[in-house]
Amino acid sequence: MKISALLARGRPAVSFEFFPPKTPEGEAALVRTIDALRPLGPAFVSVTRTGGKPREATIELVARIQALGIPGAAHVTGVEATCDDIARVLDLIAARGIENMVALRGDVPPDPAFRRPADGFRFAADLIRFVRARAPGLCIAAACHPEGHPETRNLDLELEHLRAKVDAGVDVLITNMVYDNAHYFRFVDRVRAAGIRQPIVAGIMPLTNLPQIARIAKLCGCSIPTTLTRALEGAGSDEAASTLVGVEWGTRQCAELMRGGAPGIHFYTLNKSPATRAIFENLRAERLVE
Repeated sequence: MKISALLARGRPAVSFEFFPPKTPEGEAALVRTIDALRPLGPAFVSVTRTGGKPREATIELVARIQALGIPGAAHVTGVEATCDDIARVLDLIAARGIENMVALRGDVPPDPAFRRPADGFRFAADLIRFVRARAPGLCIAAACHPEGHPETRNLDLELEHLRAKVDAGVDVLITNMVYDNAHYFRFVDRVRAAGIRQPIVAGIMPLTNLPQIARIAKLCGCSIPTTLTRALEGAGSDEAASTLVGVEWGTRQCAELMRGGAPGIHFYTLNKSPATRAIFENLRAERLVE
């Protein structure tokens, strides 16, 4: 089922993101983890592409997830790809019955000798435009950055790039990690004022230990509220206490997002489900999800 159709049901949708493990044993364990989440009724599960795995690995893992009865979405990056590379990926996506793609530029390789292919994709919008022309029935999701892209931190430029993605044919937008809901709501107001109407799903990754803060802030450029930092500092090395802090914060944050009109919550799980599952169960207890 298409993500756009799932979000149109009128109830906040909850989804999960995973990445392909490096070994067959790891992949089998991940499929078991995802199967264990099935009773929660996730709207969809997305699978990222990692540099150490071929593009096809993501597609095949999404196909395995869909065999569990859960709609899947395959991440496709364009920074290193040629048009032929993406065309082959789209053929495989169609062959596996996958209806959803998350189209991303991807990280530019740190190798100073790296050069984009002559017929490659400079921006995510270029990739989206190619995909939309070749696979018009595919539901395309794309990333957005409420605090500005980590490479620029420029909100006006972010809105400009977002407009280009929408004009290229994107159906759904998913934010990078947000820990202060004010950033999400201000971003939505700016986007709507610009005439962009695509649903904007809030991306959340539970913070369950202090070392994650610096790593996540560097990775995506998001700000971490001082209150959350101090709570994790207070938990110290107590793993259970730190997890409780992350779950309580995540529950309050997600509840406020849902009550404020967010059409969905997309959990970046890092292939770990306990904190995400606990937040989901709390939201269910508050009757915010089915």
